[in-house]
Amino acid sequence: LGEEVHLDRPAKIAEYLRSAFEENPMQESFYCIYLDRKNHPLGRHLITLGTATGTLVSPREVFRGAILANAVGLCVAHNHPSGDPAPSSADVQVTRALREAAKILQIELLDHVIVAANNFSSLRSLGYFAS
Repeated sequence: LGEEVHLDRPAKIAEYLRSAFEENPMQESFYCIYLDRKNHPLGRHLITLGTATGTLVSPREVFRGAILANAVGLCVAHNHPSGDPAPSSADVQVTRALREAAKILQIELLDHVIVAANNFSSLRSLGYFAS
């Protein structure tokens, strides 16, 4: 059963993962949070640990855990050690690829949140999830 945390807003997603990003603050870390049908987390998984300026992400790694967890939805998030939460063109590309894979697998991608210092940005809120 999922935790009583309800990850329905970008701020909650950022807060849920903030401690994980503090483990390697000078490296980009890309996490996936698997969700049940009520957006309660089934678990969080470190997909990849990169460098100070980037990390490689593949839909295969993101969705493998979601399928194994029998997740209905998921959120992805990564940090920007620079302190600037603005998405890069690579962040936008990854989000588009993950959205396409999510549609095919019928697992809802709720958001892609970028955490930086005491701030964050949501690619959904910025309009990158519009059809």
